[in-house]
Amino acid sequence: MGLAQMATNTYTVPEYLELEEKSEIRHEYYDGEIFAMAGTTLNHNRIVDSVRTLLKGIFKPRGCETFAENVKVECTPNFTYCYPDAMVTCSAEDLASTYIVRNPSILVEVLSKSSVSYDQVFKLKLYKQIASLQYYLLVTQYECYVQLYTRSGDSDIWNYQTFANPTDQVPFDNLGFSLSVAAIYEGITFLPEEAETTLPRD
Repeated sequence: MGLAQMATNTYTVPEYLELEEKSEIRHEYYDGEIFAMAGTTLNHNRIVDSVRTLLKGIFKPRGCETFAENVKVECTPNFTYCYPDAMVTCSAEDLASTYIVRNPSILVEVLSKSSVSYDQVFKLKLYKQIASLQYYLLVTQYECYVQLYTRSGDSDIWNYQTFANPTDQVPFDNLGFSLSVAAIYEGITFLPEEAETTLPRD
């Protein structure tokens, strides 16, 4: 996801949620400020689609849902709202919800030039506060490089792994599956960052 651009006004949570129901542009919310989401590259979009398709194939038979890009997740206790590039939830509360996921088990971000520190530092800190979250997957779009944060049991201890070979398998052992790095990057031709074509918003 491209790094958001900050809007000028401040909003309460109810005002933000009302705005999002009416707005054609997605905004993330933190501490009263909203951030309009930037456009993405074609490769970013392709990788998100591949990851969502892979996760959906695994979790739909389990009665779970996989969402991508346009569904927000709530991070408590500070009521921050983000739009992950993909996520999985098996929560009955979430499956009955209209706009918001509160109990994801997997969150995914595809890194862009502008969002690297935002996703690897700021969002990592926020996402770790979600009690249901078991995995945070980060996928680089300019090279073959995948990062995985795994919660250790019910604790706040997280393990960190990296994968840089297409033959690698990214293990989600707590949920009984793995993802092939080659499948995540299927059909992707890596381009220099400055050569990427930006996909405009509709």
